[in-house]
Amino acid sequence: MTEVSRRLLLASGLAATATPAIGAGRDTAPKPWGATPSKRQLAWHAREQYAFVHFSINTFTDREWGYGDEDPKLFDPTDFSPDQIVAAAKAGGMRGIILTAKHHDGFCLWPTMLTEHCIRNSPYKDGKGDIVGEMERATRRAGLDFGLYLSPWDRNHAEYGRPAYVEYFRKQVVELCTRYGTLFEFWFDGANGGDGYYGGARDTRKIDAPKYYNWPSIVALVHQHQPMACTFDPLGADLRWVGNEDGVAGDPCWPTMPNHPYVQSEGNSGVRGAPLWWPAETDVSIRPGWFYHADEDSKVKTPARLIKLHDESVGRGTNLNLNLPPDRRGRLADIDVETLKSFGTAQAATFATDLAKGAVASATHVRGKTYAASTVLDGNRDTYWSTPDAITTPTLTLDLPPGRSFDLIRLREYLPLGIRVTRFAIDAEINGRWEKLAEHSGIGPQRIVRLEKPIAPRRLRLRILEGTACPAISEVALFRQVAPAPVAPVRNTDTTTVVTSRWSIVTATAPGAKALLDDDSATAWTMPAPAPGIPASVTIDLGATETLAGFVLIPSRAVMAKTAPPKGYRVEASADGKTWQDIAKGELPNIAYALAAQRIAFARPTAARYLRFSFAETAIPAQRLAIAGLGAFRPKPGAL
Repeated sequence: MTEVSRRLLLASGLAATATPAIGAGRDTAPKPWGATPSKRQLAWHAREQYAFVHFSINTFTDREWGYGDEDPKLFDPTDFSPDQIVAAAKAGGMRGIILTAKHHDGFCLWPTMLTEHCIRNSPYKDGKGDIVGEMERATRRAGLDFGLYLSPWDRNHAEYGRPAYVEYFRKQVVELCTRYGTLFEFWFDGANGGDGYYGGARDTRKIDAPKYYNWPSIVALVHQHQPMACTFDPLGADLRWVGNEDGVAGDPCWPTMPNHPYVQSEGNSGVRGAPLWWPAETDVSIRPGWFYHADEDSKVKTPARLIKLHDESVGRGTNLNLNLPPDRRGRLADIDVETLKSFGTAQAATFATDLAKGAVASATHVRGKTYAASTVLDGNRDTYWSTPDAITTPTLTLDLPPGRSFDLIRLREYLPLGIRVTRFAIDAEINGRWEKLAEHSGIGPQRIVRLEKPIAPRRLRLRILEGTACPAISEVALFRQVAPAPVAPVRNTDTTTVVTSRWSIVTATAPGAKALLDDDSATAWTMPAPAPGIPASVTIDLGATETLAGFVLIPSRAVMAKTAPPKGYRVEASADGKTWQDIAKGELPNIAYALAAQRIAFARPTAARYLRFSFAETAIPAQRLAIAGLGAFRPKPGAL
C-alpha cells in the first residue's frame, strides 16, 4: 500500500471509527456552553489585528492630551497621505484602520457644523478638508476595514458635564455612523472628566460616566446605524479593554466577563465561565506615545518586539490594535514604515504554509463523521472535531509527515459553541518517546504556543486536561517562524531633546535611580510607595547648565503587581545644587492607565545645572512606585 493511500484510508476511517461503542450514532451538533459571540463579534474575532491611527491637533502641539484651548489653525499637515499610512499598515499585516476622529481636546477631523473646534477652521485645504473621509476612502482602496474613535470626553465644549453635551455627543455619533460607510468598530475611550478649557471656563468637571452617558443608549445608537460595528469599552459594549496599553493580554485571557462594571484585573484575564461574551482588545503603540513626537523616532518598537506582541495578544485570543501615529507631514515616519514592512513580511511568510497539512488526525473519541478528527486540518473555521457529550477530556493525535520542522502551534475552538476547553497539554513523540511541550489554560479564539526551538517529531498530541463540555476544536496548525529582516536603528535628530548621557544621579531616596537615565524604558527605578509627608525624590546633575522648556517622565510599562507610577510631580531647579527654586508642580493626567510618556512644559524657560524631582504619592493605591525614565527638552528655536 502506498503512503498516499494509507493516509487517505486513515483520514477517512480511523478517526471516525475510534472507540465505535462511544462515538457511533452521535452525529448531531453539540449544544452551546455558556456565553457565545454575536454575529458582529464573530466577524471581529476573525480580523485578529488592525491599526490605530492617532492624528490630530496634538500632533502639532507635541502633547498626548490636549487641553481644549488649541487654535484650530495649528492643524496644518504639509503632505497628508492617507494612502501612505494605509499601505504601511497593510504591509504590516493589519486588516483595518481605526482613526481618532476626535480626541479629548474636542478637535474634530471632519467638517462638522456642530462645533467651530474642527477642521473647517484649519488651514488644511483652506478649511475644506476632511481627514476622516480621506482616510476612509484610502482604507477601502486598500481593501481594509474602517473604524472610528470618538472621545466621550471633550475638554473644549462649554456644556461638558451637563445634559446639553450628551445631546451634542450623540449627534457626533450619528454623523460619523452615517457619513463614512460601513464601520467595523466604534471606539469610546474610558477617559472622562477632569480639567479643561470648556469654552473658556477653565475648570474641573467630574462626572459619573455610566449615568451621564447612559452607555446602553449610546451603544444602541451605534448599532442602529452600524449593526456590524463592534463598540469598545463600557459595560454593554461588544469589546473590552485588556487592562493595559502595553500590548500584553493575560495568560489565559478568557473572552467572557461578569455582568458588572469593568474591573481592570478582570479585564486583563477575563473570567472563566462568566455570563457575558465581552472579549478583550489589546491596544499598544508602535512608539512610547500615542501621538507622534520627534524625540521618539529612535524608540520605535523593533520587528522582533512586534512579533512578541503578536504572541502576547493575538496568540492569547485577543485582537491586536497597533497604534501608528503620523507626523506633522501627515505621513508615517520612515522608521515606522520599515519596521512594519519587516514585521509584516516575516509574519506573512511564517503563516503562509500550515505544516500540519498532509498529517493524519485520529482521536480517542469522536462524535461522528461530521465531527471527525480530520476536520482540525481542513482550514475551515466552521468545521470542528468533537466528542460525545460525556467525553470532556479526550486526546487528538496528528501523525506527521517525516521531517516537518516547526516551532509554532496554533489551536482554535469553534466559537459559536462557546469556550469549552479549560486546560490542555501538547506532547510530541520524539525518538520514540512522548515529551510534554506545553501546558496552558484556555484556547478560545486562538492559542499560539511558541516552542524554544524548532522540532520535527513523528507525532503530535493534544490532550484536553479539563473541560466544561465536550470539545469543539476547529484547528490544529503548525508553522515555522521566519525571522524578520533587520531594520537599522534611527538616531534622535530632534535638537530640542536634551541628551541624558552626561546626566548623573546626585541623591535619591531609593537605590537604582540610574535606571532613570539609561534611555531604556524596559528598566525602571522602583521603590516602596511614598508615605504621607515623605515623598520619593531624586536629584540630577545635568553635567552643564541648560536652558530647559520642560521635562519628560516615562512611566514603567512593565507588568508589575501592586506597582504604579506617580500621581503628580514637583520640580525644583538649581544653579549650584544648594539654592533651589520651584519651577513646576502638578498632576500627571491618566498616567496610571495610559502609561504614556508625559511631556510637561514649564511656565517659562529655565536655566539650571541641577534638577530635583519629588513624587508625593502613587497614581492609584499601590505598594510600590515605578518610573522608567526622566528627560528634558529645550525651547524650540526662535521661542525664547
